[in-house]
Amino acid sequence: MTQPTDNTRASLLDAALNAAERGWRVFPLRPGTKRPALHGEASCPGTGPCASGHRKWEQRATTDADRIRATWARGVFNVGIATGPSGLLVVDLDMPKPNSSADTPDGVTSFEALCERTAHAVPDTYRTRTASGGRHLYFTAPPHTRMCNTAGTIAPLVDTRAWGGYVVAAGSIIPAGPYEAVGGSVAAPAPAWLLSILQPAPRAVQAPSVAVVGQSRRYADVALTAETRNVAGAQLGEREAKLFRAARALGRFIAWGDLPRHEVEQALQEAGETVGLPPSQCRATLRSALDWSISHNQRRRDAA
Repeated sequence: MTQPTDNTRASLLDAALNAAERGWRVFPLRPGTKRPALHGEASCPGTGPCASGHRKWEQRATTDADRIRATWARGVFNVGIATGPSGLLVVDLDMPKPNSSADTPDGVTSFEALCERTAHAVPDTYRTRTASGGRHLYFTAPPHTRMCNTAGTIAPLVDTRAWGGYVVAAGSIIPAGPYEAVGGSVAAPAPAWLLSILQPAPRAVQAPSVAVVGQSRRYADVALTAETRNVAGAQLGEREAKLFRAARALGRFIAWGDLPRHEVEQALQEAGETVGLPPSQCRATLRSALDWSISHNQRRRDAA
């Protein structure tokens, strides 16, 4: 009866060591789940690694092989990878929820469509298949840049994991199925066009060159496409919130001169009406969110 558990433990230990050999910091997840196995702050004993204060899973994740072996000797733990400390940006391409409409595209389809619209090939990088059938695309984050998690910023059912986030490593198993490496031998650097959506480049104080203006406009166009798609894919109960967030996000491009206001208003108005919001409600939401965002970002630019 113990052999399957022993074999599983050895396999999970190998998965943790393999990730650590890549320079990715790992920590244990509860057996058969995606939840961290480390104690929380409320139950912190204040000893060992936490002797000088509670240390969360992100701080305790490690590449030390001896610590990893000692940890996995104590249990059949799944493997978590702390993305931020590992220098990773992982794009999470999720599957539609069970209550989604039948024509809702999955994250892989949304990401492929975004790549096509921005005239870029789907990046070739290390990737895994999740237990639900989605994909994790692993990229190295830019050095000296602290990127955060996002949800739906790029496209519907396309999230990212960086500082403050983690992913389940290949080799882990939950009741829904295993996490498996399905391609790419190494994590490629995060593409510039993807970074431009997640962290738009600040405008220079001096007058920009024609080339810079063209690049900024391309970034703005990608953001407009992504935000419009987010609104158009909103579910009941989140439609106005998504419209408001999209307008707040795009207002900065209006303030910076990269997008005309009427173009943003028209695209978001149509997307809002498409998901069933009344035209007058769309206009009111857009006016409020855009006015705030333009004013806020104009002040920031003037103060630069």
